Parts: sequence; C-alpha cells; structure tokens
Amino acid sequence: MSGQARLALCSWAATLMVACSLLPLVDPATWILQAIVLLAIQSGVGAAARRVPLARPLTIAVQAVTGLVLLTLVFARQQALAGLVPGPQAFQHFAELLRQGGDDIARYAIPAPLESDGIRLMLVGGVLVIGLLVDTLAVTFRSAAPAGLPLLALYSVAAGLSDGGADWLWFLVAAAGYLTLLLAEGRDRLSQWGRVFGGAPRSPGRERGGAVAPVRTGRRIGAFALGVALVVPLALPAMNDGLLDGAGTGVGSGSGGGGTISAVNPLVSLRDSLNVDEDRQVLSVKTDSSDISDLYLRIVSLDDFDGTTWKPSKRRITGVPKDSFPTPAGLGPDIKRAEIRTSISAADWYAQDWLPMPYPPSGVRVPGSWRYEPVGMTLVGDHGQNTRGLTYEVRSLDVQPTGDQLAAAPQPAAALKREYTELPDSLPEVVSRTAREVTTGAANPYEQAVKLQEYFAVNGGFEYDTQVDVGGGSDGIARFLKDKEGFCVHFSFAMAAMARSLDIPARVAVGFAPGSPQADGSVSVGLRDAHAWPEVYFEGVGWTRFEPTPTRGSTPSYTLTETPGSTVPDEALPSRNTQPEPSVAPSTSESCTAQDKKLDACGTESAAAVPVTGGDGTKWYAVPLWALGGLAVLLIPLAPMLWRLRTRAVRLGAHGRAEGDAVPHTLAVWQELTDTAWDFGIAPDESQTPRKAADRIARLGQLDPTAAAAVHRVADAVEQVLYAPRPRPTPGLTEDVHRASAGLRATVGRGTRLRARFAPRSTVRAAWAVSDRWTALKRRAAAARPTLRKTSGQQG
Repeated sequence: MSGQARLALCSWAATLMVACSLLPLVDPATWILQAIVLLAIQSGVGAAARRVPLARPLTIAVQAVTGLVLLTLVFARQQALAGLVPGPQAFQHFAELLRQGGDDIARYAIPAPLESDGIRLMLVGGVLVIGLLVDTLAVTFRSAAPAGLPLLALYSVAAGLSDGGADWLWFLVAAAGYLTLLLAEGRDRLSQWGRVFGGAPRSPGRERGGAVAPVRTGRRIGAFALGVALVVPLALPAMNDGLLDGAGTGVGSGSGGGGTISAVNPLVSLRDSLNVDEDRQVLSVKTDSSDISDLYLRIVSLDDFDGTTWKPSKRRITGVPKDSFPTPAGLGPDIKRAEIRTSISAADWYAQDWLPMPYPPSGVRVPGSWRYEPVGMTLVGDHGQNTRGLTYEVRSLDVQPTGDQLAAAPQPAAALKREYTELPDSLPEVVSRTAREVTTGAANPYEQAVKLQEYFAVNGGFEYDTQVDVGGGSDGIARFLKDKEGFCVHFSFAMAAMARSLDIPARVAVGFAPGSPQADGSVSVGLRDAHAWPEVYFEGVGWTRFEPTPTRGSTPSYTLTETPGSTVPDEALPSRNTQPEPSVAPSTSESCTAQDKKLDACGTESAAAVPVTGGDGTKWYAVPLWALGGLAVLLIPLAPMLWRLRTRAVRLGAHGRAEGDAVPHTLAVWQELTDTAWDFGIAPDESQTPRKAADRIARLGQLDPTAAAAVHRVADAVEQVLYAPRPRPTPGLTEDVHRASAGLRATVGRGTRLRARFAPRSTVRAAWAVSDRWTALKRRAAAARPTLRKTSGQQG
C-alpha cells in the first residue's frame, strides 16, 4: 500500500473514531454503520481523484459533490431529480430536516431517539463534512496536524452534550484516532527524505533502530500528549452552562437541551416586568370543579438544585399516553380524590413550549405534536409545537388528603429520598440552622412542612416585594432569610431548600396561581398570576402543594391546623387582587409579529421564573484560575511559534568572541539556517556537505543572488570551523541568516509563510530532543542494573 493510500485510510479511520464519541447521544446507534459506508465512498472517490491525478481543488470538489449526492440518495430521494441529483426541492427538504433536528435536540433527553430523520441527517451529514475536511487537510494537502481542528470540533459537540460516565473512554478513542493520523503522516514524510529519529542502539555494536524508531517515538509523543490533555483540565476551573449545556438555567419561554427549558432573563428583567400596568390574559379556563381556589396550572417542576439555581433534571421524554396517565408517584388508594375536567384556551400570542395543566393530570386531549415527561407528568411541544392559540382539555385529580394522613405518612423509598433531598455543599449553614429552629417541636415531616409554611406566610415577618434585589451567588437564600423581602420565587426556593435540609423530599413547581372568575363562568389567568410554589413528597399521597408566599395563591386546606394560636388564614385568597407577580409567559416582544409592533399591540416583556441568587460574588481564586486557563488556551496553539522564536534568539544571539566560541556559534547559525529552510518547505538532507546543502537551498528556494550569496557564506564558515586547524570566528553570520530568511520568504505563497510562522516544521526537533533524553535516561538505568547485581552478589 502506498503512503498516500495509507494516509487516506488513517484519515477515514480517525474521523470514524472521533465520531464514536457521538454514540451515547442517540439510541440506537445504528446510524454509525450508515456513516461508515458513506464516508468510505467519499474517501474512496478522493483517493481515486488523487491517483488520476486531478488538481487539488478539483479533488475537493469531486468529494463534496459525492457527499451531497450520497446524502440526497439517503434523505431526499423523493425530492431529487432521478433520485440522485439535488434540486431546489431537495435543498428545501434538507433545510426542513435540519430545522427539525435542531428542535429535536432541544426537546429530547439524551439519548435522543434515532427515529428523527433530522437528528440522523445532522449526525451522518456532520461526519461526512468533517471527514471531507480531514481528508482534504491530511491527504490532499499532506498536513495532518491542522486536521485536528475539525476532529476537535466534532468531538466538542459530543463532549458538550454528553453527561455520561464513559466520556473519558470516548476521549481516548478520539485521541488515538488523531495520533494514528499523525503517525501515518510522519512515516510517509520520513519515507520521502530518510530521516530516522529516536532510535538508540540497543546494545554495543548494534545499529540504530531503523524502521521501528518512528513508531516508538510516536508512542512516546502520544503518551505525553494524552497525559497533558488529561492532566491540564484538572487545573482549570470547570466550564459549564455554556451554549451546548443541556440543563438550562430555570424556566421560561425558550427551550433548553435535554428536555428542559431555560430562563432567558435575570432578576433585573423580572423586576422590570413586575412593574408593568397592563395585565394581559394568558389563559381562559373552564372547569367543572366547584372550588377554583385550588386550580393551580402547573407548567414544569424544578428538582435539581446546585446552590445557585433550581432547574429541571434531564429526563427522558416519551409519547403521550393515549387514554389515561399512570397513577401519580406515591398516591395510595385510601386517599380521597375526585376527577375534574378543565378546558383551557391559550391566547394567540402566548407561545409556551410546556403545556399548563392542573396537577396531577390523568389524561389530556390536545391537538398538535406533544411529548410526555413521566416523572414530572408534564407535556412539552415537539418539532416547534407550542401553546399559541391552542385549546385543549385536561382531566386531573383533585387529591384531598387530610392532615392526619399526611402526619402518618411512612418514610419514602431510599432512592427517591436521596434524589429529592440532595443539597450542594455550597449552601450556607444558616439555611439548615434556621430550618431546625423554625420546626422545633414538630413531631413528623408534615408538621415540619406546615411550620415552614407558617414561618414564611404568617409569623416570620416576611414581606412580599417585587422590587427586591438579593444579589447573586450561593448566599442568595441566606440573604433572603436575613432581609425577609422577596416574591414567590424566593419564598418557594427557600422553603424547598430548607425542607431538603430536614431530609424532606421537596421540589419547586412553576406555573400559574388561580385566576379571576368571569361573568360567563370561566376563569381568566393573566400575566400577574404567574407563580412558583414548593411541592413536598409524602409516601401514600405523593407530591403535595404548599403555599409559603404571603398574599399569593391559596393556602391548602390540609395545612390548616387546629393548633391554638395558629395564624394561618382560613380562607383561600385568589391571586388576582394581590400585588403583581412574574409571568412564565414568553416575552411578548419575542412572540409579536412585525405588524403587531407597528400597531403598538405588543405588551411589555414578561419574565420567567429565575434562580434565587446571593451576593458572595466571584470566589477569590476564580479570577486567577480563569486567567491561567485563558493564557493556556492562547499559548498552546502558539507554542510551536514561541519555541521557534526562542530557539532562533538563542542560536543567533550574543556569543563569545574567543576562538573557542567560533565552532558552537557557527554550527548554531547553520542549524538555524537549515531549520528556516525546512520551515519554508525545504527538508534537510544531512547526508550532503554544507556546500552542497547550500546549493540545494538556493536552488529549491529560488533565491535571488544576494540571498544565495548569504547562504554560501554561512556554508563556507561551517566548513572553515570543521576543517581548519585553528577555527576562527566569521563576522556577519547572523545578518546572512536574516538575508537568507528574507529571500526564502519572498519566493513562497502566503499559506507557506503563515505555516512557517505559526506551525514551523522544524519544531519536530523538540520531540526528537525529548526522545533522545528519554533514551539516554533508559540507557543509564540499564547500565546501572548489572553493577547493582554484581555488588549484591559479592556481598552474598
């Protein structure tokens, strides 16, 4: 097999090995088989085009057309001409599939179902595009090192979306693919100009290692590179919540990866939206329930708390059950319940990805494309589906536990308790201490939860205030407990965290509090009815609503105690007549059409439920760590250039003027000249004399007479110090090297000049130096072992 064919095969294999990092993202992973076949055809066409040979641009064009035809055959056959030639309809179909794939990525948890053609096109098409780039750089242009950039881009997609425990394995596979490509290119280059490096004699009188030396040195370089790649990230600060982070940061109108939705605006936007005068109707609700004070419309639950924010956990999304939903988790048969029917109509401007429903739902009839998240019992839109102008019907359970039933609830399952009582180490100790103080004397988790609710809603001195600013950081809850001012987000987040500190499973629900009754028997739910409330889990009852926010929503009947002196109000308070509250509706500025904006028919931007944050600010060590990380990111790509600059400065720098300094200085200058020629594409030939090497550099570099004369002067100086009885310094050698470098630079193209500066070929000498030192160290260690054995034998 020729060197070029071997390099093409390694390019194909490296792309597929990096593509394997995408396997955990989709289930099943059969798409990789299709990608293997299509990439093999595309790479084979490139190999054939190079063998003809075609010009490099034509080779790339032929491969690109081949890849496009293959994708058309697989994904757009019906829209193509003769099933192969892509036309306007085929490109429109590709655009639709890509849009669908983007929506699916935002809505499905990992692993996403492969039944989505959009995701499959993105996977297979992405592999073909990356494969074309790698093949172009590594094989067509014979430069494997830059091919690592598209490979890194492909791996970064997988690393950004995956959260599995085997990420390190896929990293090793991807790194092995890239190192294999580098080794193949190195062997191909060495076969052309005969340089064997890193081989030390294994025993006296034996010749150097020959062909195995590049392989052995490649293994050493690879091991070193892998070690650096694995160790360096440990010293850098964690980077998360980025563009490809699947968890999102809260709740809002936008969508987040992994089946979650994320907050769009921070607390400042929340406060701005709370001060608007207009309270637009979001939902119109009709129900057969006789008591609308408990008609909360729940959108999503937040059960993952990292100390700064509550957010939805990544959950698998399935098809919506056709008839009835499963019984809610934890709900036992002896709890009184009644099924109610609710018809809900959304405003034509309200575009929410999640479907507002009474909790717990037992069935839903909704038009459009929706998916079901079983743990939270919520529905999320599929392929861009939202609530804009939607009318749907929900059957739900009105669960009516008594205080005695809640007080007698047994301990929940260990796994559930462990998941829903998890708290970060960064949570201030004052949170758990206050929870213990408030619940002193409580005999069970139910009494503890009631005392927490009373502390916030009645006797703790808290005030409902939409203008509050609790700052940012992990001390947000602690500051809220100190200042005792906030709105529903602060109350619900604080109570849920305090309940968890008492080993009571808790989470936060986001949606709408009960709206205002209308003359026609319907209930109007507006922007100011947006609400957040805690849910506490009791075995035998399930997730149970509590209401710690004063003057908001309604107090659940099962939390009204008969204890003398209790100040919990007896009557449910509708939220319409209370102070303004944030909305989880999408920003009207985002959902308004251009015509509505011209008519000034768009309302003020609404807010989403966002994390409670504190004011401890950035940790003292974060800034220097980020600075070091940023410096490393900048320096690593520039390391070859910096190494060459340093080496050039040492070789051409100040030196002694004595005759003894003539030899090392002249040889260093000659080494710099040959390395500079190497950087510009003239590989060194160490078998030639300095004079012949100078002729070769001048001829291949097409140097002008001035530059050629400078090269010959340096070569003459080298021969003089090597063969003269008394070597003497030759003045002006540094200037001659600069003249030769300028001549070489003037005869090459911009691409070669850029490579000579930023990715000089001669930097491979650094690897050779490391290899030689390692070989010498092993030789000294091997030489020391027989002496030790002999000494030991004499003593014995």
